[in-house]
Amino acid sequence: MTDIMIPAWIDGTLQPVEKLDAHLRGLRHKAVSVFVMAGDDMLIQRRALGKYHTPGLWANTCCTHPEWDEDDLTCAHRRLREELGITDVTPRHRGQVEYRADVGGGLIEHELVEVFVVEATRDLPLDPNPEEVMDTRWINRADLMMDLTATPEIFTPWLRIYMQQHAGLIFAQTA
Repeated sequence: MTDIMIPAWIDGTLQPVEKLDAHLRGLRHKAVSVFVMAGDDMLIQRRALGKYHTPGLWANTCCTHPEWDEDDLTCAHRRLREELGITDVTPRHRGQVEYRADVGGGLIEHELVEVFVVEATRDLPLDPNPEEVMDTRWINRADLMMDLTATPEIFTPWLRIYMQQHAGLIFAQTA
């Protein structure tokens, strides 16, 4: 992880920055988030316990940082494959959101996120990478909203932000 360079803004200029350094400094950086949907059900993942921040918490289907010079759609495809073994799907760009969140351990996610949605079926073949994902499940959006209210501490800060502040953008065609 320490040699991964991600696009971050320093003094208003996009520059390659080591991923952990970007989080330690709270630098605004590029990100991609993907939501795999089957009607009104969303595929969520529980982050592996070995993750350097927010281990064991539930998150959206997948998210990551594009590598330096990697386009957003390629990044979305790459991360679906790397984290969950999902291939042969068509991520559709929904828009861009920005958030800043404390993710613990002195780390800050300050992300400019390109949001993608994939329409699939619940029998979508999955092959989760145990270094990234410890569990997956399909959950109805209404049930997820109730769970976020009842037990927010089991979800990543960004999933809470997405669902509370950006659901209209993410689910525009699936509402």
